[in-house]
Amino acid sequence: MLYSTGSDAIFNHINPFTPLLTTNYMENISKQIYQEASDEILIQQYKAGSQDAFDVLYQRHLPGVYKRVRCVIPENDVEDVTQDVFIAALKSLSSFRGDSQFRTWLRTLTNHKVAEFYRKRTRKQEPLLAPLSEASGRMEGATSQVLEERIFIQNALKKLPENYREIILLRFAEDMQFNEIAELTHQNLEASKSLFRRAIAALRNHLDE
Repeated sequence: MLYSTGSDAIFNHINPFTPLLTTNYMENISKQIYQEASDEILIQQYKAGSQDAFDVLYQRHLPGVYKRVRCVIPENDVEDVTQDVFIAALKSLSSFRGDSQFRTWLRTLTNHKVAEFYRKRTRKQEPLLAPLSEASGRMEGATSQVLEERIFIQNALKKLPENYREIILLRFAEDMQFNEIAELTHQNLEASKSLFRRAIAALRNHLDE
């Protein structure tokens, strides 16, 4: 009996099992269930009004989005662009129909926000990559050489064809295995590996320049 009065209320107050019925306990159980749920279930729960479901999606996919953004965006702007991705996801998730995996949908949204970032910078006639002096203020313990190399790589990535750039990001930013990439891109395993080798060769050519 969850609710009672008089002596029953006193009994419930001292009953050692009462904490199992508290709001905090139920919330913890709910969060644990969400942690184990698939993306599809979490999306359904979010559409039904659960903010906790989106919080779990955010924590689950934040590392991958952040790493992808960091590969192609100046260091000073990585956090802002990453935040923009999830704000856009929050606004658009109610219309997500599940035609693709959530991870794929989020990856497309991330690419869109990256492209949007560079369009805005171009309109403002600002440099496409942050100066080394700006980046160094955000990279504690990093050497100037490391920062400079990252800027060179970002410039080289921007010059690659989209399919080359994408497979490099899938492999290094999202830590995907070649069999996963092959499944995602609807290619056989050897075709994916071959595309990756060509992409890396093209990247090296741009870096040599």
